[in-house]
Amino acid sequence: MLFNSLGFIVFLGIVLALYYAPLFSWTGKKLMLLLASYVFYGLWNPPLILLLWISTMVDWTAGNKLAKEERPNIRKMWLLLSLVVNLGFLAFFKYGDFLLENFVGIASGLGVEFEAAPMDIILPMGISFYTFQTMSYTIDIYKRKIGPAKTFLDFALYVTFFPQLVAGPIVRAKDLITQFYEAKKATTKQFIWGLFLLTIGLFQKVVLADTLLSGTADSVFGSKEILNVWDAWSGTLAFSGQIFFDFAGYSTCAIGIALLLGIVLPDNFMYPYASIGFSDLWKRWHISLSTWLRDYLYIPLGGNRHGITRMYVALMLTMLLGGLWHGAAWTFVVWGALHGIYLVVERLLRNVVKIRITTWNGILLALLTYTLVNFTWVFFRAREFITAKNMVASMLFMNDEGTKILGTFDIIKIFTVISVLFLCHWFMRNTNLKQVGQKTPSWLLGTVWAAMFFLICMAQGSGEQFIYFQF
Repeated sequence: MLFNSLGFIVFLGIVLALYYAPLFSWTGKKLMLLLASYVFYGLWNPPLILLLWISTMVDWTAGNKLAKEERPNIRKMWLLLSLVVNLGFLAFFKYGDFLLENFVGIASGLGVEFEAAPMDIILPMGISFYTFQTMSYTIDIYKRKIGPAKTFLDFALYVTFFPQLVAGPIVRAKDLITQFYEAKKATTKQFIWGLFLLTIGLFQKVVLADTLLSGTADSVFGSKEILNVWDAWSGTLAFSGQIFFDFAGYSTCAIGIALLLGIVLPDNFMYPYASIGFSDLWKRWHISLSTWLRDYLYIPLGGNRHGITRMYVALMLTMLLGGLWHGAAWTFVVWGALHGIYLVVERLLRNVVKIRITTWNGILLALLTYTLVNFTWVFFRAREFITAKNMVASMLFMNDEGTKILGTFDIIKIFTVISVLFLCHWFMRNTNLKQVGQKTPSWLLGTVWAAMFFLICMAQGSGEQFIYFQF
């Protein structure tokens, strides 16, 4: 079920009506939310609910055993069980075909003729997100950072909570399970703000990502021609805006929907295209994933505690695996590698060049960061390396005779939208939407809200799924 569908609006209305009806106890309302979450997920492919059940049962059992067990070897065995089950599902469903294709390629390279029938594995929606979420639960209990959930219902709802189940934010147990212990009810301000955030999220997805930007990105990256510099940059910029509005739109919807229930989810984006450097970028882009990778991968690999060389190795491995997390293709690995290289170079330069950031050089550095980010988006979006190679060459003015497929209006539209996006991020980089909303007159906020709602209705949308559903 998609947030940007009439079916979901009906679904949400029913959930809210039952949630606020004086018919159920708090336990009854949590049970209703759990069942609603299974319905929400099961409408894609009902049998895949079994994966959620298995993950829930394994991690609930492992978490309770880890909390009570004192023997180190036994505790490691329970943690290993949780990791093997979760990562095993992720490896099979997400990387099964990828691993098989590469095995066949390696065998052919060694002169061994081997043909394997494609596995045609169905990728469960959101498996990367809920796998990381449940893994964080058992790892944190193993490290004695948290205790187990008070009841099985609380833990099961934590795993399947429908607003953020499919594409995050990836929420830690200490931030979400504890909210289920006491009855939650949105205040009037929370409810109105939740509806406003839901509208903003849908506006980002339906109007900005799908209506204004996706067509240009699809045309450019779907072309078999070598394009000229303007078309290459237009397509790449369009995709950079599309993926931000699409993913940030989902996160904003999820935060708003949860707030309608009185549940608070953390921010997942903080105006990343105004980042000054790549360390800053990863504090602002997909925050729940970047902090997960930091806490459960980068730091265990050594972080910055064992010398510079070990730190750079840990950094590169983290970004390479972060790239692979996004998709089973070598283009995603290159995307992660580029970000790792950017981070390493940035840290090396900081040891040599000392810059005092001002408004003027800050915006230039942010523009430089955003420009470099766009080269990574080429590999993220391109399905084949030859497409990425040709796109980068065109963007670097190396294809003088490139084909023109976009009209002048499309190019102007993309550059205008992305310029406004960049400037908005720059002016908002040290604040947040809630603070701005509190300072904005009610009449102006209402006008903006009405305009967004009108444009959503006018765009109507094509029911396109969110980009991160495939990850």
